[in-house]
Amino acid sequence: MWPSRVAQLTSIENALRNHAATRRPLPGIATSQALRTLAMQFVASLRREEYHRHLARRPAVAERADPNSPIFDAERAVAYHVQHGNVEEACWLIFLMTHFGKPADSGWLRLKGVYGRLGLGCWDWQTVAANPDRFFEWYRRNWARVGGRFGNHRKYESLRPTANRNFEKVVRAYLAWIGSSGHRAFFASSVRRMGNDPHVIFDGLYRSMRVTSFGRLAKFDYLMMLARYGIIPAAPGSAYLDQATGPAEGTRLLFDGQRSSTTANAQLQGALDELGTSLGVGMEVLEDAICNWQKSSQAFVHFKG
Repeated sequence: MWPSRVAQLTSIENALRNHAATRRPLPGIATSQALRTLAMQFVASLRREEYHRHLARRPAVAERADPNSPIFDAERAVAYHVQHGNVEEACWLIFLMTHFGKPADSGWLRLKGVYGRLGLGCWDWQTVAANPDRFFEWYRRNWARVGGRFGNHRKYESLRPTANRNFEKVVRAYLAWIGSSGHRAFFASSVRRMGNDPHVIFDGLYRSMRVTSFGRLAKFDYLMMLARYGIIPAAPGSAYLDQATGPAEGTRLLFDGQRSSTTANAQLQGALDELGTSLGVGMEVLEDAICNWQKSSQAFVHFKG
């Protein structure tokens, strides 16, 4: 699929074979098709990580950060705000991106509708944090006019104000978690309290993030986005299998040959750690690649959402 990645693909395949032969059996990739499919998913995950690092380095223009511009792009908007020292807006936008997701058919349309006040302004962090009730009043009046839909991983969310997991509940919980001093102060305080280990910082923030409807995947994705853009010095040291579905099933399929194995999650995490060392990749790549691989373990499918 990616001619420039042939050498990388071969290297990953060889590393997987060597790991299975010398460190720990990998019955889930006993067939050549499964091996190639998993290696391709690792390549895809590494490409995604490199893409975000590229965005963070590449200068972004202001129009990319304007939700009412035809060239608005949420990921480039985050890069723009980080590059201009506006960490508060970057974090707020990452939160909205995580909550709404980006479905293949409507893209950032739902996020743009809310963030861009349906074309009449911008509900930026400063405005919302200063007067959240004004924001929620607008939301209750206008929610039905917001187009698009939620991403595949957020399909149980709702904009309807009477819904159990409605948007107002989510935002109020997020505002309470961050606190009145804002993102920069909150994250700086958290890092000082937790020390210098990126894994400890990630885990501490993950466990403290009690935001309505933000389960394991949403918390993981939100914190990973902050880390990718250099906002927090954190990295996941765990796949958080206790709360996982796809990654847990994929890990069991890979190491035990069956999705419903009874191996303890702590033991599976140790196996993931070993594999990450053999492949030279972090937990974010392991988690993403194995989760996508288990959706189609014998034939590569490029998951973009």
